[in-house]
Amino acid sequence: MLNDVYVHPTATVDDGAEIGRGTKIWHYGHVMKGARIGEGCILGQNVFVGAKAVIGDRVKIQNNVSVYDAVTLEDEVFCGPSMVFTNVIVPRAFIERKHEYLPTRIGRGATLGANSTILCGHTVGAYALVGAGAVVTRDVAPHALALGVPARPSGWVCRCGLTLPSLPLRGPAACKGCGERYRLEEAVLVRVEP
Repeated sequence: MLNDVYVHPTATVDDGAEIGRGTKIWHYGHVMKGARIGEGCILGQNVFVGAKAVIGDRVKIQNNVSVYDAVTLEDEVFCGPSMVFTNVIVPRAFIERKHEYLPTRIGRGATLGANSTILCGHTVGAYALVGAGAVVTRDVAPHALALGVPARPSGWVCRCGLTLPSLPLRGPAACKGCGERYRLEEAVLVRVEP
């Protein structure tokens, strides 16, 4: 335990990695020198974090996920088991393309379902939900529900993660779980303040 950080004895954290208080790194994980991880995160079994990856506070990364260089996870992101980030568009084993890494950003509170794939160079907006097994090949709007291969908009989700009912053309719709209200403004979901 170092600086109120738990590192399982089988995990490797390279000198020079920045890890916030209360973060837990479980079995067989590897955090490279230069990686930045916020406070209160949980990195499951066999999680890899690259040297130029940035992870915000209270992020949960389930087993078997690699967060490569140029990936940024904002606060409170959830990465489901075995989901995948890529880092180059056209990989070849015999051609070095590290200079072609494209930045990928996952917005605050977003969920990336189990076995989903996020192709590099895209942004998943705040509180969006990418369904299990979906393949993201373009940006996902904040609060959007993205499903399928390739992933397509399939509705809207509340901050609490529940799917919102069909939104009326005028006026707000309320989440059946937490009661928060939203409306569409020029194809962007906006939370209605109480």
